[in-house]
Amino acid sequence: MENNILFGKSDELAHLIYKLTRDFPKEEIYGLVSQLRRAAISVPANITEGFARRTDKSYKQFLLISFGSLKELKYLLQFSFEEEFIDENNYKNALELADECAKMLWKTIETIGKNINR
Repeated sequence: MENNILFGKSDELAHLIYKLTRDFPKEEIYGLVSQLRRAAISVPANITEGFARRTDKSYKQFLLISFGSLKELKYLLQFSFEEEFIDENNYKNALELADECAKMLWKTIETIGKNINR
């Protein structure tokens, strides 16, 4: 069940990033837009792939990759805000959702780590 909630939140975040980047300057389509979208979609994609592997060790590794992508995404959001590609309200909403995903993701990583070490 926890995987479904985690996946749902990360999927929501990916869709939000796609929506926000539609209004970025056209010269950023192969730069910042592409990087933001790849980082955002990497989070739910790696959660899904790791879960499908059916071992805790493999799942944990994919969750760690997701967590790294999430941290990358948060930096890219900050950069985009500072460059004024995202307004303050959208930045705060995206960051709040990213933080929520990060907490859930890290809790899942810790839980799986405890199961592996038993």
